Amino acid sequence: MATQYERIASYINQFGSITPRDAFSDLGITKLSTRIGEMERKGMIKVERKIEKSNNRFGEPCQYTRYYKVRH
Repeated sequence: MATQYERIASYINQFGSITPRDAFSDLGITKLSTRIGEMERKGMIKVERKIEKSNNRFGEPCQYTRYYKVRH
């Protein structure tokens, strides 16, 4: 069974980035920012963050973070 860290790393490697919605719907992970922070502190991954804007299901503006793996 893969850990949440392994699932996140695999997802980013496969798709190039991940959002909280991706993490929840595809991986069942609800606290993506927490897991990313833990992975960074442990030296498992380095990410770039980009704030993206959209509308929620009620048509109201909202924003979320997209995480990209830093390429060396």
